[in-house]
Amino acid sequence: MRNQRRIKGGQAALKLTAIQKVLWGLAGIATLAFAWLVLWPDDRAGQSREDATAFRAAFELTDHQGMVRTQNDFSGRWMLVFFGFTNCPDICPTTLSEVATVMEGLGNQADKVQPIFVTVDPERDTPAALAEFVPLFDAGIIGLTGTPEQIARTSETFPIYFERIEDAAAPDGYTMGHTSHLLLFDPEAGFAESWSYGTPAEDILADLRERI
Repeated sequence: MRNQRRIKGGQAALKLTAIQKVLWGLAGIATLAFAWLVLWPDDRAGQSREDATAFRAAFELTDHQGMVRTQNDFSGRWMLVFFGFTNCPDICPTTLSEVATVMEGLGNQADKVQPIFVTVDPERDTPAALAEFVPLFDAGIIGLTGTPEQIARTSETFPIYFERIEDAAAPDGYTMGHTSHLLLFDPEAGFAESWSYGTPAEDILADLRERI
């Protein structure tokens, strides 16, 4: 009887260990999945460096002066592009301030680069709203907006991600989650480089000078 109990106890222990291994495996998978969901928006921009031909800028949007613009308007120039929104509390103004520093640092080469700010919040970011926002950075930044459908189509040709996030504490009850990379496209509108949020303007400037 005692041996039988030991055998049964051992079998139960084995079953428990097997169940624990399964649960631990599932927990590991869940952790990896969560990390992927958190990091994917910016990781998409990073991965695209490995295949620069995968993304080619294509858009038809309205600028902050009411003019329709396409990528062809900037043919022959490098495009320094950032996707964000005017109600962004920190990442967007910080990045655009860095862009302004970069443009100033380029000096007489600045005319070879066009900085562009594309909104991911067309519901609020009308041309008029952008006209109040982008001049604050005094860097010749062109703000672009359009219908939600136009913004969605545009996003497919850039290595970016965005989504609306309901937030009762935010203006109008929502905010926008979006890729925080600053993107560089070459004079033929092909993807060339991206810099993660927080990259010093000096590093971006040094990279740009080598390219242009």
